[in-house]
Amino acid sequence: MQTSSERSRFRRRLLTWFDKHQRSLPWRKNRTRYRIWVSEIMLQQTQVITVIDYFQRFLKRFPNVRSLAAADEAEVLKLWEGLGYYRRARQMHAAAKKIVGEYGGRFPTAFDDVLALPGIGRYTAGAILSIADDQPLPILEGNTIRVYSRLMNFHENATSTAGQKALWQFADSLVTKNRPGDLNQALMEMGSEICVTGTPQCPRCPVMRYCESFRNGNPRELPNKGNQRIRYENLHQAAVVIRRRDRVVVRLCGPDEHWTGLWDFPRFRMNGRDSPRDIV
Repeated sequence: MQTSSERSRFRRRLLTWFDKHQRSLPWRKNRTRYRIWVSEIMLQQTQVITVIDYFQRFLKRFPNVRSLAAADEAEVLKLWEGLGYYRRARQMHAAAKKIVGEYGGRFPTAFDDVLALPGIGRYTAGAILSIADDQPLPILEGNTIRVYSRLMNFHENATSTAGQKALWQFADSLVTKNRPGDLNQALMEMGSEICVTGTPQCPRCPVMRYCESFRNGNPRELPNKGNQRIRYENLHQAAVVIRRRDRVVVRLCGPDEHWTGLWDFPRFRMNGRDSPRDIV
């Protein structure tokens, strides 16, 4: 897609497909900045199907920024329970307090103001403002990294500084004032449903003709994420369950613990050779 006319045709085909095939998701109805913000934070490293029920329960209890800001952190974490990555919930709560304190409870509309909120990066700020307000802002996240890399036939490390810069530039070249929010959602939807990890569903792709990696016969090779290695740490712990009739002892996890702010049984770290009886 070297020319503006090619990019224009690409956008038209993609939006036509999205209008016909988009999933019915609760945050796509009544697209306010607050609702899009909540959905985007929940969707980080979490599958859509998992988020739907959590989103609906969360919005029922906290329908706006003020109600979220006024809540106790423990209640926010309780509604988040099961989604994992609890830091997201704490940052959202902190951001709500900042919005109430600095913006009178109205979610900001300027990109830099949104970017300055706790827990919000360039992608999330662009997603919120493009989807809710149709501001022409690009996005780059897991699905679109894969889509853009294949469209460009981009073999450089997509996670490197240079790779991220090139992908952001490509994303910026696609977005215009014409339905930028729908375009961004369509790109993510295509990455989630068609241009998937491993074997993409190329025959179903509405913009296959514009895909350089398809022409070269190598879409499965992309994106190149370098030699990323996940490091795992084995923890050996013993939990003590103390019951008295229908009551049980739990404690509030403190700072620097794995489940800060959450309730847990008394728990002790073991060296891997101990028997649980050794700590009692």
